[in-house]
Amino acid sequence: MTRKNEKTDVDSILNGQQMHKEISWLAFNERVLQEAQDKDVPLIERIRFLGIYSNNQDEFFKVRVADLKRQVLIDQSSAAGADPSQAAIILKRVQDRSAELTKEFSDTYDKLLRELKKNHITFRDHTDISPTQREWIKDFFRNRVKPLISPIVLTEEMDLLSFLKDAYTYLAVEMFNGMDRQYALVEIPADKIPRIQEIPSESKGTRTLMWLDNIIRVCLDDIFRGFFNYQSIEAFAIKINRDAEYIPSQELNRSVLENMSEGLKQRLTAIPTRLACDEKMPDPMLATFVKKLKMSGFDSVTRGHRYHNFKDLMDFPSIGTPSMEYEPMVPLQCNDFDRFNTMFDAIRENDILLYYPYYTFSYLTEFLRQSSYDPSVVAIKINIYRVARNSMVIKSLIDAANNGKQVTVVVELKARFDESNNIEWAKLLTEAGVKVLFGIHSLKIHSKLCIVTRKENGRLTRYCHIGTGNFNEKSARIYTDFALFTRNGELAREVDDVFDFIEAPYIKPNFRHLMVSPINARSRLYELIDSEIANAEKGLAAKITVKINNLVDEGMSQRLYKASQAGVRIEMIIRGMCTLLPGVPGLSENIKIISIVDRFLEHPRVMIFHNNGDEKIFISSADWMTRNLDHRIEVATPILSEVLKERIKNIIRIQLSDNVKARIIDQTQKNEYVKHRHKGRKDKDKEKEKDETRIRSQVEIRKYLASVEEMREKAYTEHQ
Repeated sequence: MTRKNEKTDVDSILNGQQMHKEISWLAFNERVLQEAQDKDVPLIERIRFLGIYSNNQDEFFKVRVADLKRQVLIDQSSAAGADPSQAAIILKRVQDRSAELTKEFSDTYDKLLRELKKNHITFRDHTDISPTQREWIKDFFRNRVKPLISPIVLTEEMDLLSFLKDAYTYLAVEMFNGMDRQYALVEIPADKIPRIQEIPSESKGTRTLMWLDNIIRVCLDDIFRGFFNYQSIEAFAIKINRDAEYIPSQELNRSVLENMSEGLKQRLTAIPTRLACDEKMPDPMLATFVKKLKMSGFDSVTRGHRYHNFKDLMDFPSIGTPSMEYEPMVPLQCNDFDRFNTMFDAIRENDILLYYPYYTFSYLTEFLRQSSYDPSVVAIKINIYRVARNSMVIKSLIDAANNGKQVTVVVELKARFDESNNIEWAKLLTEAGVKVLFGIHSLKIHSKLCIVTRKENGRLTRYCHIGTGNFNEKSARIYTDFALFTRNGELAREVDDVFDFIEAPYIKPNFRHLMVSPINARSRLYELIDSEIANAEKGLAAKITVKINNLVDEGMSQRLYKASQAGVRIEMIIRGMCTLLPGVPGLSENIKIISIVDRFLEHPRVMIFHNNGDEKIFISSADWMTRNLDHRIEVATPILSEVLKERIKNIIRIQLSDNVKARIIDQTQKNEYVKHRHKGRKDKDKEKEKDETRIRSQVEIRKYLASVEEMREKAYTEHQ
């Protein structure tokens, strides 16, 4: 089929009622790349955004592109000789767009290197070093790098797939001796040594950096000379991404942990979905690697920058002036907690809502620390999806078990790319005497629940945490997330019912307050949307406001289209994928969607239904994706406190007013910024007015929450 016909087929797909999710995802990652291109973002932070973009792109190829490729192969086997399937067309479109973004990425990287140089920070190539620098590099290589290097020499018989690790960077080495070529691979040990190294500078006041790749290039002779005869030697960067899907073993005589561990080994030898290499790699050399890696015509082979695995830029060193990085944000303290002796006294007084990273995550870890030794606490239940490497959460759970508490931890072993870590946590918790559950085979557990049971005045009282983010100290510093602490009896009972359902899924609890996937979340959401439709048809005010990470469920999109056609006003903040097409006349003209990408990763899920003035507000762990609504255990909780409902509304209102970091989501996928508005006063007042109307929501939310705490502290002081 011709390229022209391919384009026409793709257009027909995208001109329907859905944007394809993979195309939408690439548009999201382009928004990340825009942050690296934004001159208002501090220079070093722009470089780190390149690292985030690169890391995202790797996961995209390992998961989403791999899934597309599997669908293409299935379609091919069932319809031999037919025209390309929709999956094949989309795969080609994805590969073409990815190649365009790779070029844009490379151009941005080169521009940022020039900006660094203007600020007296330079990257040196292996061919552009002084004798003094070469001597330092040789010494560094000999003492720190060489002991970690064991080259892989390519032979006709070897199975290269069994050696190359996913997402690692290698130097593909070509040794010439007359007409003979010998190829080898050198793994860059960036997991043991920082990939960006500072080397001695030649002039005062400058800082000189070098990729570890180039340090190895300088010392190639030190690796190969004496073992191979060659007249010349050269190295080219190469990287693969493998299919991240795996099927855990189901052998009955093995434990769950053993079956999961066996399944994860499949990733080590999975067929690559992308090969990225230096654009200067010779064609015969590239052809050899493509053949050795058994890559098909559906796989992406990308000739790009000299360096790969730019995810290491996320750890770019803090070597510039303070203005080259974001000003540190000091997390807020919460007066509703601080004015009480214990966390339980505070929660007993009022429901408390935290919004990370604006508030410190230490209240959650303190909640668990106090629970671990409080003599009134009899039991703790929590579900773990992703936790930090040195987790205080895990420590407190083990301490609680050592103190005789009944501790139950649901560990989700299928948390993508954290499976190995969670297997180790599960072993550690089990050894400490914690009751460890692995959930339900067919349902991934993604809820963010913790319940602590205390004996108070002869009765059992439950204290709950229901959140939108993981129990992870590290991500809580860079992800925005809500966390509700409550002792409301009805909510607490239903949270306990969720844990009972996880342990005994043949029992279906009746949830009156919580939305729990896959039991009642979809039906409750449909009911809430239908209620707004009914109000609109009666001529009443009808509005839906939603903040989620992804909207790719067709059923939810169709319901929202129906609501728009009925006259319901719908405003959405969607960070990532969005297959719904807003603003289409006759279909979705009442739907407006923005995406905010900024310093912190927007992660919470919030739903606000007008409900004829009696607003219903929920926070949730679930995106509006089929997997989250039908194939995972997710929990949304209503916010019952009027004070907290108003706080969430104010936060969402600020975000909907963002005109600095908000992008418009529409059919074009152009990621145009929402423009800030000003009345156009003359002379000096014009610029003043322009500055006054700039609303960067993450900055304004910090100010808003600080003012909330000031008012709470003032009210508490006056009450005293």
